[in-house]
Amino acid sequence: MTEASAATTTGSAGTSGGSATPPGSGSALPKAPTGIRGLDEITGGGLPRGRPTLVAGASGCGKTLLGVEFLVRGALEFGEPGVLVSFEESASDVAANVASLGFDLERMQADGQLVVDSIHIDPGEIVEAGAFDLEGLFLRLGFAVDSVKAKRVVLDTVEVLLTALPHEAVVRGELGRLFRWLKDRGLTTIVTGERGKEELTRHGIEEYVSDCVILLDQRVSEELSTRRLRIVKYRGATHGTNEYPFLINERGLVVLPVTSLYLAYEASPERVSTGLPRLDHMLGGGVYRGTAVLISGGSGSGKTIIAAQMAAAACGRGEKALFVSFEESPAQLVRDVASVGVDLRRWVDGGLLRLSARPATASGLESHLADLVGLLDESEPALVVLDGVMGLGQVGSLAQVRLTVTRQLAMLKSRGITAVLTTLTDAGPGATLGETSGLVVSSLVDSWLLLRNVETNGERNRLLFVLKSRGSAHSNQVREFVLTDTGAQLLDVYVGAGGVLTGTARLSQETADRVAAGRRGLDVERRRRVLHEHNAQVEAQIAELRRQLADEAAEVEQFAAELDQEHGVSADARVTMARQRWADPPPNRSAAAEPGGA
Repeated sequence: MTEASAATTTGSAGTSGGSATPPGSGSALPKAPTGIRGLDEITGGGLPRGRPTLVAGASGCGKTLLGVEFLVRGALEFGEPGVLVSFEESASDVAANVASLGFDLERMQADGQLVVDSIHIDPGEIVEAGAFDLEGLFLRLGFAVDSVKAKRVVLDTVEVLLTALPHEAVVRGELGRLFRWLKDRGLTTIVTGERGKEELTRHGIEEYVSDCVILLDQRVSEELSTRRLRIVKYRGATHGTNEYPFLINERGLVVLPVTSLYLAYEASPERVSTGLPRLDHMLGGGVYRGTAVLISGGSGSGKTIIAAQMAAAACGRGEKALFVSFEESPAQLVRDVASVGVDLRRWVDGGLLRLSARPATASGLESHLADLVGLLDESEPALVVLDGVMGLGQVGSLAQVRLTVTRQLAMLKSRGITAVLTTLTDAGPGATLGETSGLVVSSLVDSWLLLRNVETNGERNRLLFVLKSRGSAHSNQVREFVLTDTGAQLLDVYVGAGGVLTGTARLSQETADRVAAGRRGLDVERRRRVLHEHNAQVEAQIAELRRQLADEAAEVEQFAAELDQEHGVSADARVTMARQRWADPPPNRSAAAEPGGA
């Protein structure tokens, strides 16, 4: 037996044999999806199929976990069995370490989906005898691959051979032969390596693994630990080139891209109500589904109340909602909003609303983002409220918080979820309408509601503005925002010569206006009565004049009749007298009619 095989301990193997299939050919580089959330996105589909990939990093970065999850996801989700060869830990230790993440390696081995083989090398037990090669490793690896017809292999970490065995130059040559052997059999392989000081790895494994190199890093800043992932190279494929934070939680490894590689999310034409009818009217009918709404304002301006009312409105439509608070516990939130008539308890008990609360300082920004991913997967909400995102500024710089919020919004938009963010701004006396909190996220949202506290006449009142609403006409008017026993309401402000009046000043002015309006009404009624009386007098005068006119007309007619009568009597008398005196006949009488005519 060779030196390599003599220095090993036995490992576990499967029961059936077979050979791997070489990767297919084509214009696009074939890729093997890892099944790791976020990693497939930034690699454009996964690792190069049938080729080795180097995962390098310092101790504790998560190299082994990435390799194990690559095998587990491949077997369970893509039907590709795998082989894990560990040069540092025993098979039982590896299984125990990943059991807390829900990976049952022993069951997978029993089902013929996975082989875990441990090869322990103790330099004190190595005896040189003859030429050195890794033929024993090839035999064990080949048997394990054939036993389950493996498509994937993880070597964790093969650098141990370079540390424990003599003749480094010969070992390097054998490693080169090993990688060629894996590539010839079409095995998609992950090789882990420890980070070196001057080189990527301690022993320059990257010289052999030239297809894909992934670098893991762990940093501690302000007592918070953060892990980062960067793709150093990926031959034959485009990929993300930035550093991406990643987490290890109860669901495994989660890579958190800054945002989607493409702005390809859908834009719904459907509008959803905010729960405040007058606010819906100011927004042109509500907000578009799947958009982001920012509610900013000073402390105590009512940001959380509006957000809670929007969540309750979503539940009222039969949709699920998620409320994430960085400032209040769920019990305190339910109690506080209930005091103004917003009943969240009924929706929590009905299973439509999920409340989650975690102090911003409890973990790093990446952990908060990963928690949100998990909550979205579990509850599948239609609306998400992130209350108090300004608190994230306590665990990161302005640029880091902005990137985190960018990731959150991109993730919510890609799923078609309506997002509601609340943030603190300095909206006190002398402040402008602009966002002065330092957390500049207004350019990332689609609709922006600004609440302002104004101090007049010895009291503080709230005003609401719609500063922006992409894709829709919206009101440019200011409204007074009041909290009542039946929820938040918007009222018209009083705009007059003295400016905008709110609160008791508005009520006093409205009362004065009502009194003045009442007085004007009484004056109108008085004038109407006077007019009515004058009208009656005029009508009576007109009636009297009409009667007098009628009397005069009657007199004229009677006089004319008497004249006619007198004229007729005079004419008859003249005729009678003429006849008696045998006078000439009256004019127009014919001679034949005369008495004695011939």
